[in-house]
Amino acid sequence: MSMYENILISTQGQTAIVTINREDKLNALNMQTLSELSAALDEIAADSTVRGVIITGQGAKAFVAGADIKEFLDQTAMEASALSRYGQEHVMNKIHHFGKPVVAAINGFALGGGLELALACHMRIAVSSAKMGLPEVSLGIIPGYGGTQRLTHLIGRGKALEMILTADMITASEAKEFGLINHFVETYEELMEKTLAILERTYTRSSTALAAAIEAVNVGLEDSSRGYEAEIHLFGKCFGSADMKEGVAAFLEKRKPNF
Repeated sequence: MSMYENILISTQGQTAIVTINREDKLNALNMQTLSELSAALDEIAADSTVRGVIITGQGAKAFVAGADIKEFLDQTAMEASALSRYGQEHVMNKIHHFGKPVVAAINGFALGGGLELALACHMRIAVSSAKMGLPEVSLGIIPGYGGTQRLTHLIGRGKALEMILTADMITASEAKEFGLINHFVETYEELMEKTLAILERTYTRSSTALAAAIEAVNVGLEDSSRGYEAEIHLFGKCFGSADMKEGVAAFLEKRKPNF
């Protein structure tokens, strides 16, 4: 893996751990960090030894406390749109469509662009002390990295609009109740243990099938009229894979599959 200035990448078994490493800035997302995340995701996608990804923040205070507001100063509407497009297309959408499971380990504040980063992940786990929110309207703007769309898909229009329009933060307990996160735990150690445990369960399954399942779910979210057809196509496509042959053989032979 390449070395980066604003992110750290380590591996634990088959899991790549990507840590936003700007603790003194509460891990805020500036343009350089977005660029490094995009490049790192490409590297991880191409690495056959990695089967899953954890995204987290450095330190005990913040996952990512938002975008780097200093970069907003003096931006024109056109420049701001370009920034939003870059973040969405090169980072958030890349995570959303990633062919390997990506889990956000929310170790502290996940606000603005930080919450949008977590929303782009396939699953989210948080410490109980974490706070989440989209405060953009307090700055006279709206979420620009997919937050208005992904939050609504996860928790529904009413709850999403309440969070966006009030700009209020919610607790991990509320986030779990709303369906924004999958689980919450008490400590950082438990956070990483839980996140790794979930990913490692997926490693006992077919990586071909996991990628197909992610794609099928995403197609249905983006265009519900195409979801069922995508599922039919991907279901059939799986039948041509070596994983399917191994999975069926293992089932009939009453043994664990070797994926």
